[in-house]
Amino acid sequence: MPTPSSSAPVTHARNPLGAHVAVGAGLARGAWATMRGLGADTLQVFAGNPRGWAASKGDPAQDSAFRTRCEDEGVPAFVHAPYLVNLGSPNPATYEKSVAAVAHNLARTAAIGARGLVVHTGSCVDDGTYDVALKQVREGLLPLLDALPDDGPRLLLEPTAGQGRSLCARVDDLEPYLDALDHHPRLGICLDTCHAFAAGEPLDEPDGVAATLERLVEIAGPGRLALVHANDSKDVRGSFKDRHERIGQGHLGADAFAALLAHPVTEGVPFILETPGGVEAWGEDLVLLAGLRDR
Repeated sequence: MPTPSSSAPVTHARNPLGAHVAVGAGLARGAWATMRGLGADTLQVFAGNPRGWAASKGDPAQDSAFRTRCEDEGVPAFVHAPYLVNLGSPNPATYEKSVAAVAHNLARTAAIGARGLVVHTGSCVDDGTYDVALKQVREGLLPLLDALPDDGPRLLLEPTAGQGRSLCARVDDLEPYLDALDHHPRLGICLDTCHAFAAGEPLDEPDGVAATLERLVEIAGPGRLALVHANDSKDVRGSFKDRHERIGQGHLGADAFAALLAHPVTEGVPFILETPGGVEAWGEDLVLLAGLRDR
């Protein structure tokens, strides 16, 4: 396997840009090659089956090579937890599997040298069970957070689009969620622009991005925003529909992303695409984001 080149691209200090890519032939052979082929300088992957509970052991050689490349080239990598994870579920089996999946994926995140594990904040599913669900979140996550070393990965909370009985969708919903976890220092926030917009955040208004980001800092504290999932929305604000669209081709529009990339709160925060269309479309969207970032 080739070693990192001394002429490797330098990660952009203002906002590294990348996409969620398939592992394919392996983390170093597949995912890394896809990222560099896109001209990106950050990436997100799944560390196993995103729609199953089975815990993938990974490939130690690929893990080591990927970690070395991230370290040598200063690439911030991220792992996304499986979609099935719901720490607020009233089903004991789902809850227990969710805690186990987060624990396993945190270990995999550390093993490959990634900076954070993204976990959806979940749903309480049934009426009248919000407080019980938050208690479950606390009991499941606090021991895992306490076990994370200061130089290890962070657990990144990703609010949802507000569908179902979401525990956390709007920025204001982060307040009780973070309270339940004692505002643990190993917690970070992953802001998904489509989710936030679908949940009702006014990202399409002239000052809506600034208001949203400043409210996030007010609630979560400075430095808590660790990642942005950059996704336009196929649906209007407040739709509660999690349907991603390509940058500038949905109801958010390119101006919202220009505002996000220019705001002081996002200084140094990676932006990762989860947009439709595949590699060719991602390449075009990354060029658009880079232009908005650099202008």
